[in-house]
Amino acid sequence: MKARIRNLEINYEILGEGKPLLVLHGWGSEARKWIKTAEYLAEDFKVIILDLPGFGSSQKPHFIWGLDEYSSFLKDFIDYLELEDFFLLGHSFGGSLAAKYALRHPVKKLILVDAACIRKKTFKKSFLRFCSKSFKSIKNISWIRKNLYRIVKSDYPSSEGIMKEIYLKVIKQDLSKDLEKIRIPVLIIWGEKDKITPLSQAKIIQDKIKGSELRIIEGADHSPHLSCPEKLSEIIKAP
Repeated sequence: MKARIRNLEINYEILGEGKPLLVLHGWGSEARKWIKTAEYLAEDFKVIILDLPGFGSSQKPHFIWGLDEYSSFLKDFIDYLELEDFFLLGHSFGGSLAAKYALRHPVKKLILVDAACIRKKTFKKSFLRFCSKSFKSIKNISWIRKNLYRIVKSDYPSSEGIMKEIYLKVIKQDLSKDLEKIRIPVLIIWGEKDKITPLSQAKIIQDKIKGSELRIIEGADHSPHLSCPEKLSEIIKAP
């Protein structure tokens, strides 16, 4: 399906019937990577999966967005679909976006899957900013840059055009001080062996969101929707 939101063509899909559940994918991902999980969830939910602007088959933003702009876009998309009393699930970058949205707008339940909400200043971010400024004018070092980015496990080199600048803006936006303001039911789901957003971050999020529940998937990595979609779905569907 296609929608025109903020003058951008947005790709999305709806599976199943029942309580609405909107799924936000992570950075560099897209809706189709959530299809298997969505099929399991469609037994109990009306599942909406979309390609966020700049990913999959959706158009890129026309200027540099951060979480605020993505959140405003999301509000328009939700209004377009006339969603009410819906569940909002966000994975990785989509988790930070889901949390940002829930701070401003009504959501029945928030589900954070390996969510990238904790973004304190780190060597990795300092390195990325250095590379983005220093490597632009230097030729014949793409192989050096590629290997250095691999070391810090960055999505920056896989981003293209304006998405590189959007990525650099997004990773500066830490939600640590805002999470404690969330006052709705929150389910936190985390892969035990997540090396991108470590399990320690899940425990920080749980401590900050009063009354939140943490479920850990043993042996799972950063993307349980790919490695164990059925188990992830069971946790989401559990009363």
